[in-house]
Amino acid sequence: MIIKTLVDNNSISENFKSEHGLSVYIETKGLKILFDTGASPLFLENAKKLGVDIANIDILVISHGHYDHGGGIQTFLSKNQKAKVYIHPLAFEEYYSLRQNDNLEYIGLCKSLKGNNQIIFTEKKYNINNDIEIFSNVLQKAPLPISNQTLFKKEKNQIILDTFEHEQNLVIKENDKTLLLVGCAHNGIINILSHFNSLYGYMPDYVIGGFHLSSKTSGDESQESIENLAKYLLTTGATFYTGHCTGLGPYKILKTIMKDKVNYISAGSILKLN
Repeated sequence: MIIKTLVDNNSISENFKSEHGLSVYIETKGLKILFDTGASPLFLENAKKLGVDIANIDILVISHGHYDHGGGIQTFLSKNQKAKVYIHPLAFEEYYSLRQNDNLEYIGLCKSLKGNNQIIFTEKKYNINNDIEIFSNVLQKAPLPISNQTLFKKEKNQIILDTFEHEQNLVIKENDKTLLLVGCAHNGIINILSHFNSLYGYMPDYVIGGFHLSSKTSGDESQESIENLAKYLLTTGATFYTGHCTGLGPYKILKTIMKDKVNYISAGSILKLN
């Protein structure tokens, strides 16, 4: 598999622009896959620089209903009329974030896209083919990211805390290896990995995505909780590639403990997984 990071909060050089968002391109032996589109059309610009033709993408998976992961959907659909777009039906509900001025800001997706005929709604465990699956419905047993406390949804005309039922994860299998992609891990990366293990009976070989250990509003997770997370992640045997909402500060703590078992994937980075 070849992995190219189209969008992240940081970039490998000035040649690639960055934004608060995530978009990852995955090329398997038979398919070209896009996981999230970032917050804007930026993914398209960086894709061209990385030699990725968005018109040739076969599958788009949107991890959850926040703009920083699905803000580029409309741009994608304008460039690609063949790909199937897999998204949880709850991803088009209304979502908000509490900002530092105590105002709620809408962070959801464009609702007008919900009826597009390329969109396929997925729930629980959804098989795209024998090697590619999506799962949601993650049980929240271990503590969730503290930044979840500033994220809300509208339900029956009331603003309540988001339960993140709209978040889904992508599983890709190739050459006896398994890759797990998470968007922000709002359901908790420990819970997601535990749910993966309950579904498949083993842990993934590779994990790519954000762990939501950092937020402009709520700050970073405590050093103790990040250190405990690092120790847990090491027990899985997986190699982790993270970025976006993990935050550079928390990442440095993870890196100190996990060493070569965790790496940062900035926009413009290219990764080959055997």
